[in-house]
Amino acid sequence: MTATNSDHGGFTMPRPGSPAEPVRARDSSTPGRVDESPPPDTAPLEADATVDLASLGAELGISRTLDELDVQLVGLEAVKQRLREIGALLLVDRLRDRFGLHAPRPNLHMCFAGPPGTGKTTVATKMAEILHSLGYLPSDHLVTVGREDLVGQYVGHTGPKTKEVVKRAMGGVLFIDEAYALHRPDNERDYGQEAIEILLQAMEEHRDRLVVILAGYRDRMDGFFALNPGLRSRIAHHLDFPEFAVDELVEIGHRMLAEQSYELEPAAEAVFSDYVARRRAQPHFANARSIRNAIDRSRLRQAARLVEGGGMVDRDSLRIITSADLLASRVFDEPTRPDDAPSPLPN
Repeated sequence: MTATNSDHGGFTMPRPGSPAEPVRARDSSTPGRVDESPPPDTAPLEADATVDLASLGAELGISRTLDELDVQLVGLEAVKQRLREIGALLLVDRLRDRFGLHAPRPNLHMCFAGPPGTGKTTVATKMAEILHSLGYLPSDHLVTVGREDLVGQYVGHTGPKTKEVVKRAMGGVLFIDEAYALHRPDNERDYGQEAIEILLQAMEEHRDRLVVILAGYRDRMDGFFALNPGLRSRIAHHLDFPEFAVDELVEIGHRMLAEQSYELEPAAEAVFSDYVARRRAQPHFANARSIRNAIDRSRLRQAARLVEGGGMVDRDSLRIITSADLLASRVFDEPTRPDDAPSPLPN
């Protein structure tokens, strides 16, 4: 698999919890904006000058980006708060520099820990926008890769692959999904350690032009860092992305339906909530991704019902998902685990 260009993503459709997050390939990149002209707010300030921080944040687009994230993502309050804090630090550092109050450039390499479908790629995309808006990075592009894009199959293959990915990401954010898969200590012929060493060097030497985000399940990332303490020491921010609660998943589903001009009939509301609770308790549940899949299947059943029924249809008929469209799912034929039981990890 090779890193390729793609649009921003997650699931509306653009993001978990949002009405529109398109599915993002694991190895993808978003082309970024590179503005070569000097920003208007970098001129030195007199010692007695005053600046309206709110206006400056709005001018740079930081407020807009954070507000969008707040609206588009359901839940994840701790994650949103950390992004606000990072945005605030960089905004204040930028202003301090104009007053001649210089400070070391902050380390912004990050770890996003959590199960699939919880918004990690979406947040990484917004982080790239914020870092570019504040002049921390020259571009807002995001390159998303996995082990296959970094680790080779034979001696001498890994180095060029990893360096090429770093080169593509330079100036923006490199997002490594399932980063723990890079290291396979039980396989003496594995070349993942070479990729890690190249990444470590890039993270240290190019902090002014590259931010690396490592992502994956919390327990597996903990084990990965235990085996690679040098990597852990270069990660400044650890953000946890918890599984969505049932009510949050129902809200995500409603947003997805609305984005596609569908809605549930009144009698289907309780059925959908029941579906979400049951599906959440089953193996391999992927949060918002699973909800998106469920909605896609309900659309299939709705279309089949309308065509097989024949006769006349109106606009509302084309918009409504009924209880029957949901109840046909096999999820209702399978036993559930307790609501608070975590989803097991895929093998």
